[in-house]
Amino acid sequence: MLVEILLFLGGLALLVYGASRAVAEASNLALYYGVSPFFIGVTVISIGTSVPEMVTSVLGARLGAGDIVVGNIVGSEIAQITLAIGIVALIAPVLATRREVLVYGGGMVLAMVIMLLALDDGALTFSEGVLMMLAYVEFIYILYTNAGGEEIAEETVERQSPRETIPWIVLGLIFVVVGGQLMVSNAISLARLVGISEYLIGLLTGLGTTAPEIAVAGIAAYRGNGGISVGALLGSNITDPVFSLGVGALVADVVVDTTAISASLIYMLGVSILVLALMYWRRGLGRWEAIVCILLYPASLLFS
Repeated sequence: MLVEILLFLGGLALLVYGASRAVAEASNLALYYGVSPFFIGVTVISIGTSVPEMVTSVLGARLGAGDIVVGNIVGSEIAQITLAIGIVALIAPVLATRREVLVYGGGMVLAMVIMLLALDDGALTFSEGVLMMLAYVEFIYILYTNAGGEEIAEETVERQSPRETIPWIVLGLIFVVVGGQLMVSNAISLARLVGISEYLIGLLTGLGTTAPEIAVAGIAAYRGNGGISVGALLGSNITDPVFSLGVGALVADVVVDTTAISASLIYMLGVSILVLALMYWRRGLGRWEAIVCILLYPASLLFS
């Protein structure tokens, strides 16, 4: 079992590191070629930081581990809306206008509702996956008409030449693929050896794959860009339930035990609405609100 644990942790580390480097360098490359800040924000960064969840979704669906796929998405969602935002607010007070909370928060809640409805019958099919991905495209359009997205792109660093960025993008993607394969295959083995549910393994893995979002948001908050961090975190939370999960369904049907996961799905939606309501009411999050958000995370494991 020690071998499986080491391979699982090694795969997770490769997955997270590879995704982080690939996203950062892809953002620099886009800036170098003059791509608009909006496009970078809602695609390269919001989608890019969800690469770990996408890879887990694809590999999990291919291996018939639907519970790990959904558990990873749910675990990532809960970790981002509680733990990640809480950590950011502890570093520096998070400021958010009510309009930002409504646009990003409304999109996030809608994405979660779509996810819940799609999983209601216990299986996510190819056609449903396509529709979920189209729903994400619609969100990008809505964000564009509301002039959003640019604040996310401000998290990128200075532009660099293709000679500097492309090798790291390729290497990062290789790390993602290799790490994802190691993580998912050994997660299945661990669940069977230890006798715990694959869904719980997925929930815990979701915390690990959230590391890129926490890192990006934490750095932005440290630099005094709290509002930017909110855009990045909520943007990723819109990507995962519809786009990341939908990608997996394109490979194979994602089959789950709805009776075992319904409680945590409801908790995911409920805690998200609670944090958004707090952000809307307080126009952001201070240190005390941050502590509340962080304390909401451990409770999620009780519903697995």
